[in-house]
Amino acid sequence: MTRLAAVLFDMDGTLVDTEVLWWQTTVEIAADLGHALTDADAPEVVGRAVEDTAAHLVRVSGAGDVREVARVLTESFFGRVEEGAPMRPGAQQLLTALEAEGIPFALVSASPRVVVDSVVGGSLAHVPFALTLSADDTSLTKPHPDPYRAAAARLGVEPWNCVAVEDSPDGAASAEAAGCGVLVVPSLLEVPASPVRTFAPSLTEVTSATLRDCLVPAPRS
Repeated sequence: MTRLAAVLFDMDGTLVDTEVLWWQTTVEIAADLGHALTDADAPEVVGRAVEDTAAHLVRVSGAGDVREVARVLTESFFGRVEEGAPMRPGAQQLLTALEAEGIPFALVSASPRVVVDSVVGGSLAHVPFALTLSADDTSLTKPHPDPYRAAAARLGVEPWNCVAVEDSPDGAASAEAAGCGVLVVPSLLEVPASPVRTFAPSLTEVTSATLRDCLVPAPRS
């Protein structure tokens, strides 16, 4: 049986309720560019890296510079996060249980380092993460597999010995492509099913046994 060596948590919308703050930020910046954000924009906003969302806003509005829009998005989102980002239901209970069982856990986020550090230094300051990884720490971020592969490598474990906990389509795709088992707890977007994805309505229903059931077999050599 595959061993659960580590749990890799997404941050926004999974451990902390920041997806709403990110959406509010994007609505505001989109309006400044002359674009009214709708649900049709959600796949380019929720769970995406700042640069991806900035490129989308420039494309649909026909205005602005991607780098400048990304800078403004980051600063505005950071300001909202600094005011406080509450933990998602069940998150503290699960983290406490994993710590008690001696199962390492890490943070793997598509947010910039400045935002990750703000949340980890604020709402999650009491959480003993083995490591935190931001969008700035790999050449490619979600939906590419790089973040989850990097996190597993830094922990000294194989991806298939890890379970990633995600809330977005891009995050789930990233973890799956890296070779991790995936537990999906959706927030703002529906996440497509796949053979290696397990779904839970809330972290309140998740235990270490739930996570072990999400493990995938090691690839055959």
